[in-house]
Amino acid sequence: MARSSKISGFYKQSPKERLRFVSEFSGLTEEEASCISATGALSLDAADRMVENLIGVMEVPLGVAVNFFINGRDYLIPMAIEEPSVIAAASNAAKMAREAGGFTTSSTAPIMIGQIQAAGIADPGGARMRILEKKDEIIRRANEVDPVLVKFGGGAKDLEVRVIETPGERMVITHLLVDCRDAMGANAVNTMAETVAPYIEELTGGRVYLRIISNFADKRLMRAKAVFTKEAIGGEEVVDGIITAYHFAAADPYRAATHNKGIMNGVTAAVLATGNDTRAIEAGAHVYASRSGVYRPLSAYEKNANGDLVGTIEMPMAVGLVGGATKTNPIARAAVKILGVRTATEMGEIFAALGLAQNFAAMRALATEGIQRGHMGLHSRNVAIQAGAAGDLVDRVAQIMVREGKVRADRAKELLEEMKEQGK
Repeated sequence: MARSSKISGFYKQSPKERLRFVSEFSGLTEEEASCISATGALSLDAADRMVENLIGVMEVPLGVAVNFFINGRDYLIPMAIEEPSVIAAASNAAKMAREAGGFTTSSTAPIMIGQIQAAGIADPGGARMRILEKKDEIIRRANEVDPVLVKFGGGAKDLEVRVIETPGERMVITHLLVDCRDAMGANAVNTMAETVAPYIEELTGGRVYLRIISNFADKRLMRAKAVFTKEAIGGEEVVDGIITAYHFAAADPYRAATHNKGIMNGVTAAVLATGNDTRAIEAGAHVYASRSGVYRPLSAYEKNANGDLVGTIEMPMAVGLVGGATKTNPIARAAVKILGVRTATEMGEIFAALGLAQNFAAMRALATEGIQRGHMGLHSRNVAIQAGAAGDLVDRVAQIMVREGKVRADRAKELLEEMKEQGK
């Protein structure tokens, strides 16, 4: 009988029932199914309330980056990531930054943008003016639906109106600027946009289609800076090498993509650990990198008067401390406690500093021994495990592969066979 993925009422089944069906459909072994259904702090019952069609929980290694000294305060930064060397690299970079006082950060207000798209308008320019004339009334109506946010100093603060050219017509796009305080803001912003949409239609004579938050949070920026002394990072030649590598990224989108991936190695891992929205952060970061019309690095490097390296970063960071998985996932709650932040803005600034540290570590590796040496040293343990090594054999196989410069699955298997023969 042919298998079909068309299933009626699948969402009504329990996680165990769904997993049983998936196991039969996919031919999973009992051991494989058991791995999927195994849970830790996040129970199946809790997870089932977070997503649809749940069958299990996917575990990701959770580590802590150390040595971070930011704005005169020490931090431990939880990071959820599967890639070897990332956490070690960030910790090492933070240690080097401490030599000159660590990281300093700054930020803008936690403003998010709600977009309201109006189309079918006879006079787009005139409609724009009518919306702006009623700005105070629009803001009042938006704030009526979230008095709690307003009470804490947030809420709709301003609006912008643009007339944009599209392949079909000229549209009027209203941006509702909302101070989200310690929330990421999607629910509040979307509700406000929905609320004022009928009034926008009344003012423009058009029809409102989309009314939703923008993940291009260019008004919610986080900045970080660090000085890495030439003595701490290996001398003037290393400083010059990092600056040259940065110049490459600034001139070439192919390199800039990998440059920014290094930043997001750190940022995304911390965002995930704290239960925040990794997709929103990544989308906003990459659009911000392209705001000039050319994709560019989010960080920059230069040399100060002493010949030391100065690294800076600026990027959107729409993270929150309230709502979502930050509250429903017990591991995310614990991660936030480890981080020890008081506000979402403080969290975002820390993540920016982490992104700069991660990027610096990669740049320094590229400018000195190359990225593979440190990365492969840690990756070799994973390769050894995948080949079947256990216990002391993991480190023995890994060390030989690194020494030989052959960190490969086939070589790991050969070494394991040799060691087993010797042990007989």
